[in-house]
Amino acid sequence: MSNPSLKFSRVAIAVHPQLPEALVEAEAIVKFLEEKEIQTIHGSLYDEALRDQVSFGEIDLLLALGGDGTMLRAGHLCAPYKVPILGINLGNFGFLTAIQQNEWRTALNQLLDGDSWIEQRMMLTAEQIRGSEIIGSWDVLNEVAVSRAAIVRPVHLDTHVDGRFLTTYVADGLIAATPTGSTAYALAAGGPILPPVLRNILLVPVAPHLSIDRAIVLSEGSEVTITVHTDHQAVICVDGQTPIPMQNKDQVHIRASEHTVKFVRIQDPGYFYRNLTPHMYHNPSTGNSK
Repeated sequence: MSNPSLKFSRVAIAVHPQLPEALVEAEAIVKFLEEKEIQTIHGSLYDEALRDQVSFGEIDLLLALGGDGTMLRAGHLCAPYKVPILGINLGNFGFLTAIQQNEWRTALNQLLDGDSWIEQRMMLTAEQIRGSEIIGSWDVLNEVAVSRAAIVRPVHLDTHVDGRFLTTYVADGLIAATPTGSTAYALAAGGPILPPVLRNILLVPVAPHLSIDRAIVLSEGSEVTITVHTDHQAVICVDGQTPIPMQNKDQVHIRASEHTVKFVRIQDPGYFYRNLTPHMYHNPSTGNSK
């Protein structure tokens, strides 16, 4: 699918800071692009200079070198500034990346020729509310998980959808995921796989006890409020980051974000379904993938 509007002259190349080969690959990409008179900056996703150029509107495209975790962090950085992301897979799964490590020269030539398209992925906004005060707010690409902490006892999670009571989950936790997140934690908890172009929130309970044990796909535009009832530890975890403690009667309000992640795709739009089987049945993290 051609997208002639995707033009770029300033590229940021962001690498996973713990992958030595990513920096080597980034330097090769810099040389390749500069030979084509494309301005570049490269470094870790945490480099202030790189992040500042993105936030100041000085970047047209970000190349993310790493795995799906790198893509999540790139999405958090780029979505508010509408910067498209092209993922080059140096990690294990590569659900979110567009191309493999040995394909970037061909892919960048295609990109320069206008042979690409933009895939829009919804994000969520999650707010932690205590009393009448918002004490935390996050933009989310994969999922928000509200769960028990170290003590192996379920939490009670009163759940409302669009202001109407749905149910009280008695469970280890409850995941509110985007379609992107449907192939992450939500999938591991038994949820369905949603096409990435949808804009629906997916609710998946984790180890529910005598309560609703099925995933629910909400209508587009729905909002969710989860109220925690517990006499022990509970946490909120956003996109797999460090868990944040919650207190009894804390609420988490979840809705579609105003931000959208833009992933650059070289493949045809049917890539998602074509890649499901190799991703699902050959888990590279086990060391047994073929």
